[in-house]
Amino acid sequence: MPSFHGQVVLTSSMFPLVHFVNRMEASCLELALEGERLCKVGDFKGGAAFFEAAVELGTEDLKTLSAIYSQLGNAYFYLKEYAKALEYHRHDLTLARTIGDRIGEGKASGNLGNTLKVLGRYDEAVMFCQRHLDISREQGDKVGEARALYNIGNVLHAKGKQQVWGCTQDPGDLSPDVRDTLQRATQFYEMNLSLVKELGDKAAQGRAFGNLGNTHYLLGNFVEAIKFHRERLSIAKEFGDKAAERRAYSNLGNALIFLGQFHTATEYYRKTLQLSHQLKDQVMEAQACYSLGNTYTLLQEYDRAIDYHLKHLLIAQELSDRVGEGRACWSLGNAYVSLGNHRQALHYSRKHLEISREIGDRNGELTARMNVEQLMAALGMTEGDLSSCGSEFEAQGARPKFNKRSSTGNVDLWKYTSEKVTQPCLCPACLICLQQAGSPLPIMSVTEILGNNISSMHSRRDPSDEDCFFDLLSKFQSSRMDDQRCNLNEQQKWEKRQAATAPLSQGDPCSLISSPQTEEFFDLIASSQSRRLDDQRASVGNLPGLRITQNNLGHLRGEADPQEPSDDFFNMLIKCQSSRIDDQRCSPPDPGPRAPTVPDEDFFSLIQRVQAKRMDEQRVFLPSDEQDETNSDPATPPSGDSS
Repeated sequence: MPSFHGQVVLTSSMFPLVHFVNRMEASCLELALEGERLCKVGDFKGGAAFFEAAVELGTEDLKTLSAIYSQLGNAYFYLKEYAKALEYHRHDLTLARTIGDRIGEGKASGNLGNTLKVLGRYDEAVMFCQRHLDISREQGDKVGEARALYNIGNVLHAKGKQQVWGCTQDPGDLSPDVRDTLQRATQFYEMNLSLVKELGDKAAQGRAFGNLGNTHYLLGNFVEAIKFHRERLSIAKEFGDKAAERRAYSNLGNALIFLGQFHTATEYYRKTLQLSHQLKDQVMEAQACYSLGNTYTLLQEYDRAIDYHLKHLLIAQELSDRVGEGRACWSLGNAYVSLGNHRQALHYSRKHLEISREIGDRNGELTARMNVEQLMAALGMTEGDLSSCGSEFEAQGARPKFNKRSSTGNVDLWKYTSEKVTQPCLCPACLICLQQAGSPLPIMSVTEILGNNISSMHSRRDPSDEDCFFDLLSKFQSSRMDDQRCNLNEQQKWEKRQAATAPLSQGDPCSLISSPQTEEFFDLIASSQSRRLDDQRASVGNLPGLRITQNNLGHLRGEADPQEPSDDFFNMLIKCQSSRIDDQRCSPPDPGPRAPTVPDEDFFSLIQRVQAKRMDEQRVFLPSDEQDETNSDPATPPSGDSS
């Protein structure tokens, strides 16, 4: 990060911003130094205010202004005001290129890449980070090269993780393009690791080990992931970095789950919980409780699973995480079904249904409704009985009492999959209305919905209703097309006036092209297009805070020198344009709201498979006509510590 130290030394007694502004002798550099000091102590909002004041005051020192742009962009990045961060990092890039500062250009490109990554514009982010890498190698800047390699790995890892998030498959079950993205991320992390080892940067080695572990986890290489996370844990302990140590414990637990080592995973999750409590990080504490609850469910220790799910529920309520509350209630309902306590399971299933309706979780609502109906049938209850049974449950969040374990044969353990959830029947008109309103569609392809509904539409709808629908659709589409047409009335009036004043020769069709009016028209188009292009060009004169004087004019004139663009420029332009086209494509459906108290590396699908397998093992095989009941194969007993 650019620094101002070494240029001016300020006293330790700093004044508020208003005092700086009111002092006539306050310079742009002094304001920037105070902004830097505030950012270093974590006051990014105050620091940004001082930097903005420095820009408002202005300076003729191009190096100072470039550093202000960079620090202001970083301050807005930490404040999560990414549009402003992009704006100032672009100013920094423009100024660095103008004054020929190659190192500054590389750093500005890296900052732009990091900001674009957070915005999900991964292809553009890779382009700018690659530019940072190329410049660092050109200048022999090993530290910058290592940082650029790390940043490219981060962008590719984030892109791959975003593509697999919300999918039901386990880590490693990836499409070829996602697998390729994540494998490229490991290559850049390995190059970064090799370079930081050469530089002797142990802290950077720890970060590389951690990210290599995370990427191999997504690729399904759990043994490799554990190896890297153990290296990360060792370095975190060496530096006393408790937050990194907590992350390493949690990541080790996640990988061990998929190797079937549930008991060892619980040890790491308990250490995660302990460190989260020490760090006073409630979000991570809730995630550790959630992971412990799920792990004890896999171990069939349902009493302990309920304890941790209740702790997760309490923290989710404190943090107003309704999505997390719904997941906790759903997990509690599953655990109580496993214990045979259907009344408590019904209580939490109803809470799950209520929360799913509130947050608009369509799949969660359908699943919860199905669970409630199954439990009511098992208990022999009706809708009228629900209001009277509410007082029997203890206060929400308290440790509920449960009955002696009984058979789970009456109620199936529930699966949160589309196979078990009845899909609503939607006609094409309903689909169009949902899309226009921005509502989420059911997890069912349009082809399936149309195929399932066309026959039923013909059977139950009058043909005239269908004609009305298509008439309405045609009118709606035609009105949208009309909105895009230009009005010809003014053009016709102009042509009549021109015909009256300067009639064209009837025998020479080429006169349409060579007429003065036509040439004026083309000149008008050319001038308009050129103005549009000029508007898109970066102009140093438009940079905020820049005072152009005789001292810096010589540096700024260099931007007007004609220079033939290189092949790298055109390749970069093509990549940028392709990413813009991708931005205009329809995005995939939203996988649903995220819950801060539920970890991203959720292994709930593993629980579903294990529970489904155990339910199958408890079912009775009915004798066939040719085979006696005594010849049926005995059920295989459930395993204890494996999936």
